[in-house]
Amino acid sequence: MNNTISYERYHRQMILKDFGEGGQQKLSQAKVLAIGAGGLGCAALQYLAAAGVGTIGVVDDDVVCLSNLHRQILYSVKDIGLPKAERAAEILQHLNPEIKIIPFPERLTTQNALSIMDAYDIIIDGTDNFSSRYMINDACVLLNKPLVYGAVSQYEGQIAIFNPHPLKGGEERVNYRDIFPYPPKENEVLNCAEAGVLGVLPGIIGTMQANETIKLVTGIGKPLINCLLTYNALNNHLYEVELFVRQDTGSLVPKNKDYFRETDYNWLCGSTEEQYEIDYRFFDDLLARGNIDVIDVREPDEIPAIGEFAHHQIPLNQLMENLSLIKSNTVIIFCQSGKRSLQAAKQLTTVFGTSKKIFSLRRGIIQWKQHHTKQLL
Repeated sequence: MNNTISYERYHRQMILKDFGEGGQQKLSQAKVLAIGAGGLGCAALQYLAAAGVGTIGVVDDDVVCLSNLHRQILYSVKDIGLPKAERAAEILQHLNPEIKIIPFPERLTTQNALSIMDAYDIIIDGTDNFSSRYMINDACVLLNKPLVYGAVSQYEGQIAIFNPHPLKGGEERVNYRDIFPYPPKENEVLNCAEAGVLGVLPGIIGTMQANETIKLVTGIGKPLINCLLTYNALNNHLYEVELFVRQDTGSLVPKNKDYFRETDYNWLCGSTEEQYEIDYRFFDDLLARGNIDVIDVREPDEIPAIGEFAHHQIPLNQLMENLSLIKSNTVIIFCQSGKRSLQAAKQLTTVFGTSKKIFSLRRGIIQWKQHHTKQLL
């Protein structure tokens, strides 16, 4: 990478008021990671590379296919079948050979996310699934990294900046879970493959993500910090919603890096019965948060007896007769092994629908007891 600034290349943005050579120098020293080289990533990456961001990482484990090309205009038909991350890096390097492009042709997981993301100043989320979205958000919170979020569906897109730094005037750091604490249930929200998307929309939102990233790096303008902007392509309407930290969602982010690596975001955001299940770590986090109803659906004489936390004891065959005991918007059910509690969670969902978040303790109270016994030894 060339450390000198090309005045000929960047002249038209360097003559801007409040940008200047100082802004260009900040861009040349910045490290930005784009997760996803699809519709959003293609647009964001081209403008960030052209603007002179010094180091750009590209994470994507997919290959180019024909159905991508109506919106992922970084590629062409000759790229079909090639890895997106590597092909994007090659094209971007031709666009601007003065910067460094690092491809990661692999799937981002809890095992590699922290090490990959830690080397970058700003993270751009260009993914299109909820398991990746929640994982990236939680990793950014743990690593204290600003996250430039974008999402599109059909004719509408969203953009926001989460976990920004530094903040001024005592503002708090909003993250994705402050808007959407829990992943949606099955078929609640369709992805682009199911709902469709207008091809130009990811380009518009991805370009906005690049713009917000440049503003964060250079300090110009007013970035979308603690603010969600929604754009409708059909009528060009824009509206902003101010975001605030929700005190009841802080415990939903894994408490440390070890917990993060052990979190299964696929089942957390799954479309099967696993969407109901939480492990003993998440159970403990929700207990600490409070304002929940915990229900033991075992028979009264089953052991072990539980005295460590407050709960209702309602045998499974009496559950539907005692719905009036359930007051909170978050409900956790447990039994001996997790089978009856999963059945109970499904029953309650038929009653409460999406008005309550209903969970089943995976593998039951036995595993929870075993874990806590080990902690005491």
